[in-house]
Amino acid sequence: MRLRLIVKLIFIASAALPSSRSVLAETETIMHVASWLPPSHLQNSIVWPTYGSWIEAATEGRVKIKLEYGLGHPKSMFDLVEDGVVDASWSFHGYVPGRFKLTSIVELPMLGADAEAASVSYWRIHQKYLSKADEHNGLVLVALFTHGPAQIHTVEPIASLAELKDKKIRIGGGVQGYLAKRMQVTSVSAPADNIYEMMGQGLIDGAFIPFSVQKSLRLNELAKHIIALEGGMYLGSFSMFINPDFLASLSQRDRVAILKISGEKLSALAGYTWEKADQEGYQTALSTGAVINYVKKSDPIYREFVRLTKGMDKEWIDSVKDRGIDAEAALIELRDTARAYR
Repeated sequence: MRLRLIVKLIFIASAALPSSRSVLAETETIMHVASWLPPSHLQNSIVWPTYGSWIEAATEGRVKIKLEYGLGHPKSMFDLVEDGVVDASWSFHGYVPGRFKLTSIVELPMLGADAEAASVSYWRIHQKYLSKADEHNGLVLVALFTHGPAQIHTVEPIASLAELKDKKIRIGGGVQGYLAKRMQVTSVSAPADNIYEMMGQGLIDGAFIPFSVQKSLRLNELAKHIIALEGGMYLGSFSMFINPDFLASLSQRDRVAILKISGEKLSALAGYTWEKADQEGYQTALSTGAVINYVKKSDPIYREFVRLTKGMDKEWIDSVKDRGIDAEAALIELRDTARAYR
């Protein structure tokens, strides 16, 4: 806690300098946002800056954001915001499995929707069902979103899912961990930004992750073989959140204005941006000589995938019985909403 206090004091001190900004300091509030991927990543180069511009416009310039880097593992972002070390952040729910169980609802295979559709539907279902369990207690949730459909990226080619057995595959958490067990791979846990280094050193043979990393994490240089299942293997669940005390420190007018441009609108932005990044990653993979095996639902590999994932819905529903929500109804409605989204 002492280290967190020191970090926060540094932020406060830096906000007061230089003296030429003293007039601005009286009229501007800076929202310090912790982020764990590099500045070039789409979440930091597009999503947060766009949200920041919305906030600045909605508050007539009274609130602005400032991105901060190098504050630790992505799983620590929840604690950093809850403890008030920073004002806002984002992270992947799968890094904190003990706290987040309901968030896997959007990750389960067979959703059959892209990231924007999934993200908007996810927010709606959260507001109707999941919020009752209060898994984001201590935080003000401003967006829920997913990355695009995850695929299988490997250094060496594989002709079937059975060939993944005992291969070292990077796993981030969430539903992909259950898939890894069913495929009998050797799971190697690590944040996404470690994949390139680990693959380059031969510590992993591949990763379950969306197409976007072919460009954003330069996996096109190492993972030249991709099995792309129609609809993907799973989606990854993320959230954006703000410290409640920070919001309470703002005027009611600014607080209401920020929340008004959050929620479904921000979730749609994030999902759309990550989906576009998949398209760019796909083009990068193609242009640099990747071998992409497109697997349609009628193909043997897809049927193999269906067999491997049989029963996962029920396992998830049974695992969240202690959360006090109608998980089965929520899952059905999530899929119906996502598939109907335009």
